[in-house]
Amino acid sequence: MTKKSNSGQSSHLVELTVGSGDYTYEVSHDWGRLPDEIRYGNVHGVAEDKDGFIHVHHTVHETSRSNDSTVVFDPDGRFVRSWGADFKGGAHGFHLSREEGQEYFYFCDIERSIVVKTTPHGEEVLRMGYPEESPAYQVAPDGEKPVYRPTNLAVSPNGDIYVADGYGSSYVIQYDKYGKYVRTFGGPGSEPGQLKCPHGIICDSRGGQPVILVADRSNNRLQEFSLEGEHRRFYYGFDLPCHFHVRGKDMVIPDLAARITVVDEKNEVVTHLGQGPANYRELRLKSRDEFPVGQFICPHGASFDREGNIFVGEWVEMGRLTKLRWLS
Repeated sequence: MTKKSNSGQSSHLVELTVGSGDYTYEVSHDWGRLPDEIRYGNVHGVAEDKDGFIHVHHTVHETSRSNDSTVVFDPDGRFVRSWGADFKGGAHGFHLSREEGQEYFYFCDIERSIVVKTTPHGEEVLRMGYPEESPAYQVAPDGEKPVYRPTNLAVSPNGDIYVADGYGSSYVIQYDKYGKYVRTFGGPGSEPGQLKCPHGIICDSRGGQPVILVADRSNNRLQEFSLEGEHRRFYYGFDLPCHFHVRGKDMVIPDLAARITVVDEKNEVVTHLGQGPANYRELRLKSRDEFPVGQFICPHGASFDREGNIFVGEWVEMGRLTKLRWLS
């Protein structure tokens, strides 16, 4: 059964599950009740704050009367507020960080080529632009400037910020917590230490010793680095991995090629969820009424909540947010 939500976006009200065993989930597409004035663009990120509120970051659809790129829902999916008009169009990387008892949001804007840190209510704390301090981004003698379009970032335990230039020159730029340049590593290629669209990044402490894990998207792998940017190892079993979120020993990874992947603490694949059709790139441009129910089209951001449910945002023309309610 399908009905229309208040926003005019389809809401598929069917009882459907994906996965098996300890990784079984009930699917609810179009979770959260948007007000009439907001239309999702591409839904690029989602995060749960300390109070259990769900924050959704999107590019803003051309038909939206509101320019706000961040929408906040309570745990039951009721709209609370929206903000972030400054990121309309360029909204991409979205990271919630808890630092010294406070919560902060970090944004990567791919149109304006900036990284911004804010309070939960949007007050700007830090802004970083083009990484001109990095040797990899120096202007060439002919005046040509390396492309910089940051897609996501990670924050280490000491507050260092690692910015993944996924849509630019395929480097990772490391800063201290004040935005002072530290180092650059990566660079385009497929060899150890090289990256091809480092789309997502996380500081992963599940193994005890923090490491930097990169979603090396166009190489269809994860690549692990030390905090100093030294290559450590690869992990495989992914199809255009986009980003990460951790709950306990599990990590959820949205694979852009139409599925959600869950891995254990060794980054070994535990399950794939909601595998979508092979023509996902074509389908993402079509009406959402044509989307197969219970399958994903282009998962871009995924995040656990405190109860083990998974929220999934998709790179489709009028963005979709799906809740996978954990049943095990």
